[in-house]
Amino acid sequence: MSPSKCLSLAIVACAMPLLASAQQASQEFQISNIEFALQESPNFSVSGYNKKVRKATPWLEVEVTFDWTPRLAEPKYLDDLVINYYILLSNKTKDFPQGALLVGTVNHVSVTQGKDLRSVAYVSPRTLEKMFDGKLPVNVGQTVAGVGVTLTSGGNVVAERSTSGRGQWWTTYQPTQGLVLNKMETPFAPIAWDYYEPVKSRSAGQ
Repeated sequence: MSPSKCLSLAIVACAMPLLASAQQASQEFQISNIEFALQESPNFSVSGYNKKVRKATPWLEVEVTFDWTPRLAEPKYLDDLVINYYILLSNKTKDFPQGALLVGTVNHVSVTQGKDLRSVAYVSPRTLEKMFDGKLPVNVGQTVAGVGVTLTSGGNVVAERSTSGRGQWWTTYQPTQGLVLNKMETPFAPIAWDYYEPVKSRSAGQ
């Protein structure tokens, strides 16, 4: 057998365990649903604080439901699950002729094994106002053209889903970073604490 053929077989042999590991990881994860809605800023009543807003403004909320069901009982918790959000707005303007693609990540820690786990991301009212030339859209149908989501664990994409189109259509758009917020960066932080998986803080390396 020639040296070059031996080298090729060695490369294939090394790659097979990596491929099997990636396939096994992808079978453990599944995105079952993506929902988006406009949610008004929550209004908290605080004793001794007299500042009030005249009208609550809508945030864009994108919620992802997913499963993590590994074959083994250990580990019980996962500390490196990243949810990547690709939010295509319906704001076809001079600056965004195809609509603005807002891209952001939410880094989850202590994710437990199970089904119907949830992650959420937000776009602020001021960002929506800016993207829609100063006029907030009246409903979510006028706000969002489509949402794509991928799950990344150990540096590998283990699941993906989209509300429209096929494949990773978001790769054909110019991304706008820094405008997608995790729950802890919004006034929704203290609400529904146990409903979503825990979020790693930005200061901890997200």
